[in-house]
Parts: sequence; C-alpha cells; structure tokens
Amino acid sequence: MQVGRAASAGTGAGACEDGATATVGQVSLDSQVVLRVEQLTRTYAGAEHPAIQDISFGLNRGECLGLVGESGCGKSTLARCLLRIEDADQGLIQLGGQDIARLRSRHLRPYRRRIQIVFQNPSAALNPKLTIGASLIDPYEQLGREAKLSHFTYTSKEAYIRQLLEAVELPRELGDRYPHELSGGQRQRVTIARAISIEPDVIVLDEPTASLDVISQGAVLQLLTDLRTSLGLSYLFISHDLAAVHRMSQHIMVMQSGRIVDRFGSEALFSEERHPYTKELISIF
Repeated sequence: MQVGRAASAGTGAGACEDGATATVGQVSLDSQVVLRVEQLTRTYAGAEHPAIQDISFGLNRGECLGLVGESGCGKSTLARCLLRIEDADQGLIQLGGQDIARLRSRHLRPYRRRIQIVFQNPSAALNPKLTIGASLIDPYEQLGREAKLSHFTYTSKEAYIRQLLEAVELPRELGDRYPHELSGGQRQRVTIARAISIEPDVIVLDEPTASLDVISQGAVLQLLTDLRTSLGLSYLFISHDLAAVHRMSQHIMVMQSGRIVDRFGSEALFSEERHPYTKELISIF
C-alpha cells in the first residue's frame, strides 16, 4: 500500500486502498499501516461549508506524510479530529486497526498513548508553572505506565527525564528550569521530547517550526528526521510551508478548502500532472 493514496470515491467506508477489506471497529490491516482515515468530515455550527470533507489517507510505519495548504484550509481541524480533541461528523479513524472515531472515555484512553501531537506554539503547549522535567514526565504518569517501552527505560524519574532531554539534544540541567528560561527552539525540543516519551505510533506535527527563526527551523526539522529514523516513528507533518513539507516527507497531500486536491510521492512534486493549486503553491516555493 502507498502512503497518501486515498480510497476511491466509490468505495464504502472501510474499503482499503490496497484491495483488502476493513470493517468498522476491530479490523485486520497490513502491519505497516499505523493510521488509516476514511471519509472524515467535520462541519462547525453555523458554517456554510465543512471545515474538512471526505478526507481519506493511510500512513505507514516509519514514514512521514506531509499535508500542505494555506492558512484556514482545514489542516488544524483535521489534526484536532485525529487527536479526538474534536469529534468528526462522520468517517473512520483507524489507529492500530481500531476505529477510534466514536470511542469514549476509558475505551479511548489506551489509544491516546499511540498518537501524540507537537503544536505550533511551544510556549502555549508547556505549563509555565511546571519545570521542564515535570512536563516531560507527565505523559508517562498519565498514559505510559502500562506501555512497554522499547527505546527508553524507566528506572527513575531523573534517569527517564535525562534520556528524553538527550534524545532531543538538550543538556540535562534544563530539567530543573521553567519554560520561560528556555529559548523558543529549546522549548519546541521539549515538546518533541514529551511527544516521544511514551513511544507513540503516530505523531501529528502541526506547524512545528512556524514560530521559530530560520536557523532553529532547520535544526528542528533535522532532529525530527533523525528521531523518525531512530525510533521508527510515523509523522503527519502539517504545514503551510511547502519547502519544509518537501524536505520532511516521503509523500505529500495538498489541501484546499477542506478537501485533498492532490497527493503524490515527494519526488513527483514538480511533475506536470500536479493540480493547478499545487502548481500555485510551487510558484512561491
């Protein structure tokens, strides 16, 4: 199966791109597919058009799927639906073979460990009253105690925090500091460390470099690439920056007005077959 190739419009919910058949709820999927989205739609009250409409894609283990589009096109709405921060009106979100789109409370809790997010603004994402170490340990204490960690080991809070800081190339002494004592790039590295702390299957990267200076942007993108390779992570990389998406991703989807209008392997970005809107984005690439 190829990442980013949607189910055809004529297939019913649960039909897989590669011809296999999936059913709502517990399904049998290719072991490489960690996240599958089918016909996801979300409309806000009073809105004339859906914020996202009929979104379908698959994400393979260890790969980065880029999602690019201008501000307001629905990218962050999709991210919030995938994290179940918001509920979609219809569609499937299959994580590890389970449709989580309608799961509630305790039934959803085991799956929250498997998908994490890095937000655009690290200052807003970190509690200013908690030390960096306390912020890093929180996901494990909330969701990860039952997890079987394979890359990190938990022998003590101090040792665990040190491993996470080292993974994102930060000095261990930062664990005792507060967010306002760190630079923007350091704060974003902390949010990345927190996202990887419980070794999720999928990390949604929602404009993770938009608030950083150019030098920090490049360093953070390289860190994310290195972590994906070393930890076997899968990313949905959301950005309005086509250059960053192209650098990070093996496959790319283009969103316009809540719909996916183009999808392709990153090597085919400059193909003549690209959608007119993709070509418009390339013109300012």
